Amino acid sequence: MADTDDVKTLSFERAIEELESIVRRLEDGKVPLEESVAIYERGEALKRRCEELLRAAEARVDKITTDAQGQPTGTAPLDME
Repeated sequence: MADTDDVKTLSFERAIEELESIVRRLEDGKVPLEESVAIYERGEALKRRCEELLRAAEARVDKITTDAQGQPTGTAPLDME
């Protein structure tokens, strides 16, 4: 298993793919304890990376504004709350 330092360079798709693989391995229950701990820690790092990338994407999303007739009039920052 690679060092967690490389996680910060992974794309969202690659990070989520690896995280899903880790989850499958842990759920299978056939991984030795030491390896389970190591891949769990990597999974945590991958989860944080995915969350970071999702927050960045959400910050870039705009909502489309419309007039009374429902016609698009422009965009405004998306209010996530």
